[in-house]
Amino acid sequence: MSAARQEYEEGRVALRRRELLDKIEYRLAETAADREAIYRLRYRAYLKEGAIDPNSVGIVTDRYDDQANSWIFGIFFEGELTSSLRITVASPKNHLCPSMDVFPDFLQPWLADGKVIVDPTRFVSDPDRTHRVPELAYLTLRLAYVACEHFRADLGLASVRAEHQAFYRRVFMTSICPPRDYPGLKKPISLMEIDFPNTHHKVFARYPFLRSTPFERHRLFERAPALSAPRRLVEVPRTAPSA
Repeated sequence: MSAARQEYEEGRVALRRRELLDKIEYRLAETAADREAIYRLRYRAYLKEGAIDPNSVGIVTDRYDDQANSWIFGIFFEGELTSSLRITVASPKNHLCPSMDVFPDFLQPWLADGKVIVDPTRFVSDPDRTHRVPELAYLTLRLAYVACEHFRADLGLASVRAEHQAFYRRVFMTSICPPRDYPGLKKPISLMEIDFPNTHHKVFARYPFLRSTPFERHRLFERAPALSAPRRLVEVPRTAPSA
């Protein structure tokens, strides 16, 4: 493919993602009904891909769903729950996060060094609707970048199966640990990370739709607890070229 053709295709894809963003709604799951719908979505998604065994209640949940430093989001496309992502923010004052259970040898030194870490987990999509929106994975993962910017994270993580690593590499994440067993899942996962302060400019230049406004960040994470010593918010320039 010629450079001009590749640039055209990348521009077309970027435009479609921005247009799809207008049809996406990120909803914080704050009621028991909202959470149950997401827990059932997790169950159907994990069961479909063979990541769990069937259970009698038809839900997937864990202790991190109830932590004060976790936010559970449903992603609605054209009014229908289509995917979900949980964001947990670990800090020197609160080490609790899902990845700590599996990768403490990485996370403990980071937190001891004073770092703030965004740990997105329980990334699932409706197996009956995903085909309608091929870009859904990017639009769902966008929440992790919104969280990194809001909390001024030093690191963003991804605990993923080996076959999913290629997707995360496209958004500038690096694999740092071979697969390990993850509680409750039948398939092992590896740890990937992004140095957000030093990489976000490249991320937003290639994927402008991952950007967010202060208003959106506050709206999504306004329940944010005090994570660490106050940090001065530094706005990311919004003039990067479109991908």
